[in-house]
Amino acid sequence: MGIDPKKSSVNDTTENEKKAAEPENVFVPEEPKFSLDDIILPQSTKDAILDVATYADNSHLVFEIWGFKKTHKFSRRIGINLYGAPGTGKTMAAHAIAKNLGRKILVVNYADVESKYVGETPKNLRKVFETGKATNSILFFDEADAILSKRVTEMTKAVDVSVNQTRSVMLMLMNEYQDFIIFATNFIENFDPAFMRRISMHVKFELPDLDCRQRLWRMYIPEELPNNINVDKLAATYEGISGSDISNAMLNAAFKAARQNANSLDEKLVCEAIENIIDSKAANAKTQNNFKVSRREISEAEYKRLTSENSANAK
Repeated sequence: MGIDPKKSSVNDTTENEKKAAEPENVFVPEEPKFSLDDIILPQSTKDAILDVATYADNSHLVFEIWGFKKTHKFSRRIGINLYGAPGTGKTMAAHAIAKNLGRKILVVNYADVESKYVGETPKNLRKVFETGKATNSILFFDEADAILSKRVTEMTKAVDVSVNQTRSVMLMLMNEYQDFIIFATNFIENFDPAFMRRISMHVKFELPDLDCRQRLWRMYIPEELPNNINVDKLAATYEGISGSDISNAMLNAAFKAARQNANSLDEKLVCEAIENIIDSKAANAKTQNNFKVSRREISEAEYKRLTSENSANAK
C-alpha cells in the first residue's frame, strides 16, 4: 500500500508548524547575580540563609563523621523554600546561596517548562533536572507554587489529568535528585502537602523592620545623587513596605526629577513615589489581604531628632 505524497506533505507541514509554534526549551545556568553582602534582611532571616549556605561545608561532618549517612540515606538532597511577601529579597537570596557555594544557578519559571501540548511539561521538567545535574548547578524554581500547587482531586477535564501528571513527575524527580533545590513563593499556602514534606527547610521572609528600612533607603541612594533626603524620617514614616518598593520609589522619583530638570532630588518627590506605591497596595488589599501598609505621623520634635541623627550619621 503506497503513501499519498499529498497527505504526507500535509502531515509534515502540520508537525513543522507545531514545532515552530512551540519555543525550544533551553535551560542555561548562569553566574549568580548577588552575594550575601548584597542583601539586607532581618538578622533572624539572614541567620537562616547562612544555615542553608553553609550546608555544603558541613555536609561531610554531618553525613560521614557524625553517621547521618546511615540514618538518612536519601537525604543528601536539600530542598529549601523561601517564602513571604513580594519584594522581600527571596530571589536575591537564592542567587546569594549559589554564589556562596561557588556554583552556577539554573533559574526556572513555570513559563519555561509549561507546554500547551499534553505530556510535554513533564519532559521539560526532566530536562531541567538533567541540566542541573550535568552542569553541577543549583536549581532554583521561582514562583514555585505554580509547579508545587495542590493536586486536583476531582478531575473533570483533560487538563486536570495533565496537572496531576506534572505534579507526580515533579515529586519523583525531587525524590531522585540528591542535591540542592531552592524554591521561592509568595503563596506557600498553595503548596501540596506532599511537596511540603520533601522540602527540608522553610525560610520566611518578613517585610523589613525599621533598621532594615533605614539601611535599604541608604543602599538605594547613589553617592553621586544630590539630594535633601532624610533617610531616618522616611524609614520611620513608611511602614509595611518592601526593599523592592524602596528601590522602585527611588528610581521613579529620580526620573521625575530629571524630567523636571531639577538639579537635585527633593525628598518630596520620593515621598510622592512611595505614597503612590502604598496607595496601590492598599487598593490591592481590598481584594487580597496580603499587605499591610501604613504611614506614621511624625511629630515636630521627632522630626528634629531624626534630622539631627541623620546629619550626625552623614559626618
